[in-house]
Amino acid sequence: MRGLFFNLFSKAQHKSYHPTPVLVSKYEKSGLTMEQAMDIKEKIKWAFEKDKIYKDNDIGLNALSTHINRDRYKVSQVLNEHLTRNFYSLLNYYRIREAKHMLANNPEISVKAVMYEVGFNSKTCFYSAFKKETGLSPNDFRNLVKYAS
Repeated sequence: MRGLFFNLFSKAQHKSYHPTPVLVSKYEKSGLTMEQAMDIKEKIKWAFEKDKIYKDNDIGLNALSTHINRDRYKVSQVLNEHLTRNFYSLLNYYRIREAKHMLANNPEISVKAVMYEVGFNSKTCFYSAFKKETGLSPNDFRNLVKYAS
């Protein structure tokens, strides 16, 4: 057994070193300038924060791109490189942020009504996204806020 252990580790130590090839950005040839990226980033923020497009339960990357009148691929690039989130991660962030506000300030509204109001179609998706973002279920969040105030 001792010999097997020694052989396993000694072979691993004698392997030749092969550097990992550097990955090329998938957007390397997109032609997106920094000025364009900042413009698209601001339009995305406006669409989510002012227009509240996340409340549309059928919203997708194509609809966002159409809403801000920009190329879908460049919008995707800005999301990934400048906002460091993919579309659905950003969508859920805004939906859950709104849901937290509603749960904390409107105790008379049911969790299910909040779920629909912020754009979710599925209770499972809502609870999963809420727990991922907050570490709590919507009901636990509401109770925590109620007892904290």
